[in-house]
Amino acid sequence: MDKKELLKHIQSLASQQVITKDEVTSAFDAGIRGEVPNEVSHQAGISHILYYIGGAVVFLGISVLIWQHWTSLNSTTKILSTLGSGIASYIAAVFLSREERLEIASRAFYFISALVMPLGLHVTFYVAGLDTGSHGVQSIVSGILLVTFLFSYFVNRKTVFLLFNIIFGTWLFFSFTSFLVGSRPNFGWEFSAYRVLCTGLVYALLGYYFTTTSHRALTGALYGFGVFCFLGAALALGDWKPNQNWFWELVFPGLVFGVMFLSVYLRSKAFLTFGSLYLIAYIFKITSEYFAQSLGWPLVLVLTGLGLIAIGYLHFNLKRKYLS
Repeated sequence: MDKKELLKHIQSLASQQVITKDEVTSAFDAGIRGEVPNEVSHQAGISHILYYIGGAVVFLGISVLIWQHWTSLNSTTKILSTLGSGIASYIAAVFLSREERLEIASRAFYFISALVMPLGLHVTFYVAGLDTGSHGVQSIVSGILLVTFLFSYFVNRKTVFLLFNIIFGTWLFFSFTSFLVGSRPNFGWEFSAYRVLCTGLVYALLGYYFTTTSHRALTGALYGFGVFCFLGAALALGDWKPNQNWFWELVFPGLVFGVMFLSVYLRSKAFLTFGSLYLIAYIFKITSEYFAQSLGWPLVLVLTGLGLIAIGYLHFNLKRKYLS
């Protein structure tokens, strides 16, 4: 059907009041945004899930094979069955991606390579006699993977590359910073909490940036993990009486309410949900920490319950008014 026939058909449907102007405009706008009909999108979503589940099962099979026959395999076979499988999966994905109809299948093979290559690098370094549990080796492994998938992303800007770049970049950040500080006593659990705090903030900022790009499919997950890590680390940094950190205990409510009201601007249910949950956790922490002995536990429970009702009311209204 050419354009003239299509327009005549739309005109005919409009005269019969089968479709409305708003429906035609909505369909046109959806086409501009690159969206697909719900049925097609649903089928594609199921296909994606099955491809990735299949990739995870392949990775599990390789891992079990190596584990069961570790003592009977020689060093070359161990490396070929792990690192070699990861490289082979990557090469297969490159060839599959050249055919448009096999594009989704190629992503599954990229997924397999991203899962198997870390295992292969660990096996390779283990065979070479290095301590694969050390932060130095972990930094090298994650660095190699990050460079590989960064190069892949710049050559072919696929979302799957970007996803694993975020994962491998996070891995490199934690392993390399741990390598730098070593076992110095001045860097305790607070150091890890600050790293988680920074990671959560970066995830949230990346999620916001991706809303303006073709990778906006990652925004929801980044918002969720970002706010979970950020508020979780901030709550942990408050510590517990008598070792509490007054700064974080006082600033935490402001962070929570800031996240909850940011959910309106960002239209993010993850911000609202995790903000509400962490506010509940904060109320439980503060009441049990400071008021359980002075007011009595039953009265504290009553006050906490009233606070939870207020949070539920706020959550419901914000979600209904701004996020529905």
